[in-house]
Amino acid sequence: MEITNKTKKPLRVPLPAGKKLFLNPGKSGQITQAAAARPAVLKLIEAGDVELSEEGTKRQGGDSSGSTVSSVSRDGRSGAMRQSGDK
Repeated sequence: MEITNKTKKPLRVPLPAGKKLFLNPGKSGQITQAAAARPAVLKLIEAGDVELSEEGTKRQGGDSSGSTVSSVSRDGRSGAMRQSGDK
């Protein structure tokens, strides 16, 4: 599930196991259905501070455009760390 902050202030959305999801104004994040059923999250929804949608759960399929994901950053370096120090 996808949760979106509809306010003009940052929000802390309480999640199970004492975790929190920090959402900036207008931003969205992913939560589970169990987290969406929590009383604190339901209170935020009823107040109109956040909005839930099912969009985030349907992103599993592959892209038919043939694009590939690469580990090379914009400046041409790979994500591997360079070793330094005594060997």
